[in-house]
Amino acid sequence: MSSKLEVLTPQNSQLIFIDQQPQMAFGVQSIDRQVLKNNVVGLAKAAKVFNIPTTITTVETMSFSGHTYPELLAVFPENDILERTSMNSWDDQNVRDALAKNAANGRKKIVVSGLWTEVCNTTFALSALHDVPEYEIYMVADASGGTSVDAHKYAMDRMVQAGVIPVTWQQVLLEWQRDWARKETYNAVTSLVKEHSGAYGMGIDYAVTMVHGGEERVHHGKRIGPNPAK
Repeated sequence: MSSKLEVLTPQNSQLIFIDQQPQMAFGVQSIDRQVLKNNVVGLAKAAKVFNIPTTITTVETMSFSGHTYPELLAVFPENDILERTSMNSWDDQNVRDALAKNAANGRKKIVVSGLWTEVCNTTFALSALHDVPEYEIYMVADASGGTSVDAHKYAMDRMVQAGVIPVTWQQVLLEWQRDWARKETYNAVTSLVKEHSGAYGMGIDYAVTMVHGGEERVHHGKRIGPNPAK
């Protein structure tokens, strides 16, 4: 049986963020950039909930790309940041070593979020699969971005043709959770969904308060009215 038929679990996965930096984001045209950052940070918090080893790599921070989003770094304040000159993360030995260390512990499914899809993500994915065929690359399409809709789409198509598995950030989160009976992560996952998952999170708040009679998440002023004007 192909190992690609095995779902993502907190035990078989690792995560890498590639060049989630402002100058790279400035060039993204395939997804709204605020949505992109929301999804990136949501994915990072998901990894934190499930103790997924996470690598953060950057390119030319001081000369071009700028510092990684503070919201992302705040999730992993203890992580080293692996700086590179090459657009292809696979060209950097520190990156290879970090991935190999996690893979040695059974984490051969590498979840990837990066900028740009058609450059840094594609070259990394193809090179990693070429050199280490036992790796599996899961490309998080909505936590990555390209310089145009076409650039992102055709880069994703090219990677899929090469064996990369396309996923979305919330799909990864829920695959890691898998069963709502896993109460040790239930509260953290639902809190994350409320913060980063838009309508899904709104639905949870609605269900808790309107269907199950639970308390609202925030304290607020009195509800006054209605008071029809005369």
